[in-house]
Amino acid sequence: MKFKNSLAFRLIVYIFLIMSAANFLAGAWYLFLSRRTGIVPERWFELFRSPVQLLILSLILGTLLSTLLSRMLVRPINRLVEATKKVAQGDFSVRVHLDEGEDEIAELVGSFNDMTQELGNNEIFKKDFINSFSHEFKTPIVSIRGFARQLQREDLTEEQKKEYVDIIVRESERLANMSSNILLLTRLENQQIMPDLRKYRLDEQLREAVLLLERQWSEKELELEIDLTDLSVTANEEMLSHVWINLIGNAVKFSNPGGKLGVSCRMEGTSAVVKISDSGVGMDEATQKRIFDKFYQGDVSGSASPSHATEGNGLGLPLAKRIVELSGGCIRVESRPGQGSVFTVELPMNNG
Repeated sequence: MKFKNSLAFRLIVYIFLIMSAANFLAGAWYLFLSRRTGIVPERWFELFRSPVQLLILSLILGTLLSTLLSRMLVRPINRLVEATKKVAQGDFSVRVHLDEGEDEIAELVGSFNDMTQELGNNEIFKKDFINSFSHEFKTPIVSIRGFARQLQREDLTEEQKKEYVDIIVRESERLANMSSNILLLTRLENQQIMPDLRKYRLDEQLREAVLLLERQWSEKELELEIDLTDLSVTANEEMLSHVWINLIGNAVKFSNPGGKLGVSCRMEGTSAVVKISDSGVGMDEATQKRIFDKFYQGDVSGSASPSHATEGNGLGLPLAKRIVELSGGCIRVESRPGQGSVFTVELPMNNG
């Protein structure tokens, strides 16, 4: 059934029809002349009476028919060529439409449309990345400059000076952390192997990450639900520490006061599965699709619009995802607005 819809089958049918039509017309021409009806001049009776002459007539007719039918056959290819020229000029919105049935041309056109859509998405992402990158760096720099100018005033109280200095320090640390994360993420994106693998206790690392963030979850009076099975994994301990601190930190940041924070790990088959959950604001589907994009920050209401909050820079989750991927694992999220989020990380027990 698939062969009947293929380009090869259509070519065979076209060639057969052209040959049959050419032979039929040549034969009809010969029979018409042989009757000597008086309609055709006498000298034409000597033409196309031998097999060679009939063959020449068939070739002429076949060529004419081929020219007409080939235009129908190559029409989708011509459309594809024209669309390719537009893509070469930077127009990624172009799409090719076919009226014919499914065949190799349709598959090629489908792949072309998928390619242009992906190129268009990449172009949008590049523009968003540049805009977000500029914004995220500009905001702390402008803040530092503004408060530094305020410190030049002579009428400031000691309390105001301390407040402005604290803001400058905080914004400087934010800028430094952003630069470090960008450098680290760029380095990880350009390497395919995670170095410095060693076997260590994953459950102990998760406990340390929770304790490291004690001040944050204590301030919100979160109820901890810790369920850690004794597990050892072979991985880069320092890199995975970035993952747990980021995920637990996000769970705390987006939790409501008095909510719950869950951290668990267990073995499933040959994988170590870590779940970090919260009972916070949650996310809608549109936000979930973009949270691993660079510089993307869904707002606290769970909507899918980028918001540039004072905390975070939209690099933590992309960095966490890349580290997990280089560790041979995967990361996913399940969430609903107003019902919290659950991040699940699966890691191979032995990654040597």
